[in-house]
Amino acid sequence: MITHRDTCRLCGKRQLDPAIQLTPTPPANAFVPEEQVKAEQTRFPLDVFQCRDCGHVQLLDIVDPEILFGDYVYVSGTSPVFVEHFRQYADALLERAAPPENALVVDIGSNDGTLLKFFRDKGLRALGIEPAEKIAAMANANNVETLGRFFTTELAASLRDARGPASIITANNVYAHIDDLRGVAEGVRTLLAPDGLFSFEVSYLIDVLEKTYFDTIYHEHLSYHSVKPLVSFFASLNMELIDAVRVPTHGGSLRCIVQHAGGPHTLSGSVAELVALEESRNIYDVDTYRKFGEDIEAVRTELSRTLRDLKAAGKRIAGYGAPAKAATLLYHFNLGDVLDFIVDDSPLKQNLFSPGQHIPVVSSETMYEDMPDYLLILAWNFADPIIKNNQLFLEKGGGFIIPLPTVDIITEVKK
Repeated sequence: MITHRDTCRLCGKRQLDPAIQLTPTPPANAFVPEEQVKAEQTRFPLDVFQCRDCGHVQLLDIVDPEILFGDYVYVSGTSPVFVEHFRQYADALLERAAPPENALVVDIGSNDGTLLKFFRDKGLRALGIEPAEKIAAMANANNVETLGRFFTTELAASLRDARGPASIITANNVYAHIDDLRGVAEGVRTLLAPDGLFSFEVSYLIDVLEKTYFDTIYHEHLSYHSVKPLVSFFASLNMELIDAVRVPTHGGSLRCIVQHAGGPHTLSGSVAELVALEESRNIYDVDTYRKFGEDIEAVRTELSRTLRDLKAAGKRIAGYGAPAKAATLLYHFNLGDVLDFIVDDSPLKQNLFSPGQHIPVVSSETMYEDMPDYLLILAWNFADPIIKNNQLFLEKGGGFIIPLPTVDIITEVKK
């Protein structure tokens, strides 16, 4: 069920130092039906380490991927913000890669096929690799060809033999989920065309540290990426990181573009710029993680006091959004007894109960039928659209609480 790694995922060294320790939680997407709420769910460690050699940050305790992803409940297509992000993302990759007609595009961890639809609609051969069987079936039902499997070097070789090399390979919000990063990168190298591009997006370590986004640390996220370690990692595989761009998704992410070493695409100055930024922000120093822990405690104190004071005044509080990050925040801040229920727009989560603490998850319609006084926005990276789409809640006298990066209470309707 759980294994332990004693080496760095990128450089393979054993020089790993403790960086931050969070409260153990169940798997962050392990929602349960009502008949299972009385059963206690296993909690796993959330201890973060940093490689003293290359600087990579990672979890060492690995929950079985079949547990994490076999019955996955997150789907990209439920968020209009993400749909538009992927549309722009696809356009940018097509402009840069300039693939030939009918080229192959492969998305690793393709989820419901939201990104691949934009490539398919441009006339390219789009193929998804998605181990969550139900979500892979959804994608196939929507005419996005998807294999319900994990991506491996063996699968990469068989796909190249059967379909030819891929002009574009993507892995978005999944490259942090992989234990065997080297094996997956070798598979990408095998499948990628000589002039092809591999692009992936991950949460950016600078944003996690500087904005106190500690709740992005959960068992699916085995790695917390920065540019400097990735440069040497891909170089060791005879590949080249040619671009690294900060993007706003998930509160601050990093888009990396990689080609075969010596490939035809131009190296961007962004790589060196971000390496310099990381060094200037001291993200490879132990004191930075000590301060990170202090910042987390400061937010815990403020948010806990705010919520407990409201409860003491007789106010009812619910959560809005049931993202994976909510499990880390609710457990580490010990807020499981504060929320009456959690509202989420995904039908896959509705009528289930949150991991471990078993808070009921309901639709927004139910929220208005049993209206709380405040909504704690657990999906804080979507706070603006959530508030915009729920102005009626404010008009009826409700208030929104945004927990991160600082505690903020919204009670007035935006004009």
